[in-house]
Amino acid sequence: MLEFRDRELERIEAEAESPMKRFVERGAIALAIGEAMGFSEGQVQHRLSFADTVRDQSPTTWDAFGQGRVDLARVREIGHTISQLKRAESVHRLDTRVVEYAETHTVAELRAWLKRFVRRVEADLATERAEDERAKRHVSVQHGDDSMGYLNAYLASHELAAIADRLRKEARRPAAPGDERTVAQREADLVVAWLLGSDAAETVVDANIGVTIDADVLAGANPGFAESTDGTWGVPAAWIAAVIASGSTFWHRIVVDPVSDDVLAHEYVGRFAPDVLNIALRFLYGTCQGPGCMVPAERCDMDHREPWPEGPTTGDNLGPLCRRHHTYKGHGLLHWSTRPQPASPAA
Repeated sequence: MLEFRDRELERIEAEAESPMKRFVERGAIALAIGEAMGFSEGQVQHRLSFADTVRDQSPTTWDAFGQGRVDLARVREIGHTISQLKRAESVHRLDTRVVEYAETHTVAELRAWLKRFVRRVEADLATERAEDERAKRHVSVQHGDDSMGYLNAYLASHELAAIADRLRKEARRPAAPGDERTVAQREADLVVAWLLGSDAAETVVDANIGVTIDADVLAGANPGFAESTDGTWGVPAAWIAAVIASGSTFWHRIVVDPVSDDVLAHEYVGRFAPDVLNIALRFLYGTCQGPGCMVPAERCDMDHREPWPEGPTTGDNLGPLCRRHHTYKGHGLLHWSTRPQPASPAA
């Protein structure tokens, strides 16, 4: 598509007789491509846009795409990330690293990796964008058909994570006898009850959410982000500091060795790990350790790599598996040959 477009642009420039004719014929290139390939003009323009970006600014990615080592979905994610980066050295840094990760991970894992990359290599600019977006926070109500409608909220990610965690926990408590509501219905009813049945409160977070913050960022020496344990979101560290300063929360602080990541050197007797070890493991791994699985660790079972009681209940023998992958492992369909490893830092 890019080669066809480039050839057409050259032809139009050489043959078109007037500026108006050149303008019209250039605009019709997307139409011609769409008719040949079954795409709308918008789809063609979108593909050409991110493909142009990757070809021109990330030659390593473009070569890997041409060789079939990464597919179009990954190229699209990389192109979107390049458009967010503002410094040439950041783009070059991405170009040297991203293909190795993209080749061996799913699109969802790559998307989370790219978000972390942007937050880390251009933390100051990413913080400015986050502050601008937070100023746009709002709630909207849209009434639909059949007496129903939508309540939408555009909020900071750490607040959304806290809301989601609280909803998930409350809605999954044992139901009263005769309560036949689904979990989704209970969550909807809880939102209504919380909004209509109590006074509004500021910075109240009744949930357990985990974030990681580099020591220099936490100390205020450098700009940076607090990142969720599963890597899917991050917020400026100052936003988390504001929640801490409110006095309305209780915090666990886990200090991780910057070289070995070893915070789990304790051994416990028994099959089930205590809460403190479970929390540490969820912070360490972030997501299910099944291949390519992105289920957050807090919604996973804590599984023994070497089955208990032969395998000890220690940090290096435990890791999170979602219920599906835990079941696969129990039936011999999933094997851990080595200790599961946390996701490598993006920068």
